[in-house]
Amino acid sequence: MNRFYTHSVQPGDSIERLALAYKTTVEDIFTANPGINPYYLRVGEFIKIPNIQLNKDRCISQAEVDYRNDLRSLWEEHVAWTRMAIISLIFKLPDIEFVLQRLLRNATDMGNMIRRLYGDVAATTYGNLIKEHLLIAADLVKAALAGDQQAAMTAEKKWYQNADAIAKFLSTGNPYISEETFRKMFYEHLDLTKQEAVFMINKDYQKDIDVYDKIEKQARMMADTISDAMVLLYPDMF
Repeated sequence: MNRFYTHSVQPGDSIERLALAYKTTVEDIFTANPGINPYYLRVGEFIKIPNIQLNKDRCISQAEVDYRNDLRSLWEEHVAWTRMAIISLIFKLPDIEFVLQRLLRNATDMGNMIRRLYGDVAATTYGNLIKEHLLIAADLVKAALAGDQQAAMTAEKKWYQNADAIAKFLSTGNPYISEETFRKMFYEHLDLTKQEAVFMINKDYQKDIDVYDKIEKQARMMADTISDAMVLLYPDMF
């Protein structure tokens, strides 16, 4: 099967450096990107990196495999517990406080995923940003249920400002995450989650399920984008 990671070119990138960081070969990158100019990689340009996990002639460390899998799992938990919180809020289920408590644990777990790489202060900062993202989402759903348009607009504005802060934090700490690219991805995450809540409120359950499938897929893409950047920045730690 032909599967690829998608890398957004950052300042200082070269084909040789990408091949070394991703533990693949210059030749394989050229094969995956016909017509690419190795002497002029445009910042923001997307390059396909062959998925070396699918090639028996390549190997990656168990640490890298574990990191990628763990981060994917956390983002899948992120959207799953967000969905459960939306359902509990909308249908006034008695488990809402327990669900919210478990949802917010995801923020701490997200912060811990970068603790070993970035240190305690950065891990706490990132965890707090994710926690804020989750709390604002709950406020947005509550405002929508109450029919309070002003509160909903205020919460939504804060939600996107928080997304900007998350994109800035990740890109500032790691030049291999494009702030603009990740902001677009996070905005898509917000838009899909908002659709999910609206469909559930309107009891349009099939559309709600359909959009959740998109949310899961998009969450895995965000996880892989972050993992790719971590491996590139800290190859010796994987």
